[in-house]
Amino acid sequence: MDRKKFIRTTSLGLGLTLVPGFGSCQNLTENLNAHTDLSSKIIRDQEGELLNVIGDIQTHKLAGSDTGNQIVEWVDDVEPGVGIPPHVHTKEDEIFRVIKGEVEIMVDGKTTILKAGDIAFAPKNLPHSWMVVGSEKAKMITSAFPAGIEKMFQELSDLPEGPPDFAKVAEICASHGVNFV
Repeated sequence: MDRKKFIRTTSLGLGLTLVPGFGSCQNLTENLNAHTDLSSKIIRDQEGELLNVIGDIQTHKLAGSDTGNQIVEWVDDVEPGVGIPPHVHTKEDEIFRVIKGEVEIMVDGKTTILKAGDIAFAPKNLPHSWMVVGSEKAKMITSAFPAGIEKMFQELSDLPEGPPDFAKVAEICASHGVNFV
C-alpha cells in the first residue's frame, strides 16, 4: 500500500473512531460544516453589551451566537467587596483572568488571591466563588464554555433594582444548571 494513502485512510479512520459524534460520514460532514457560517469579530475595549448582574458589572464581548455556542466571554469590572458566593456549574467550565486589581478565588475548597496576569480554571461540577479584595476595582476577563450562560446573566440583569431576592436568583440560576452550595 502507498504510504501517503495509508496515512490518509488510517488517520481518517482513527479520527472517526476517537472523536465522539463522528460515527458516520453524515455526522462527520455536519460537524465539519458546523462552524463555517461564523465570521471573525473585533471587539474594542469599550465595546460589548453592558449588564449589571446583581452588582457584577459585566461587559459581554462574545456570545454563543458569535462562536457557534462554543464559548462566551465577558469582562467583569467590579468594586471591592463584590463577588459571587460558592456555586457549581453543571454545564460549563470557566476561566478567570485578572487584568487589574486583586480577586480572591476559591475552586474546589482551595482559596488563593489572583493578581494582574493570574488565571484560574474552574471546571464544571466543582464548587467555586470569587470576591474582589483590596482597595481598588478589579477587571477580570471570564470565559465560559460551552456558551449559554449569557442567557442566565441577561435574566439576572433584568431583575428589579435594589437588594436581590435570593430565592428568585437561585431559581434563575438553577434553571441554567448553576446551583449555590
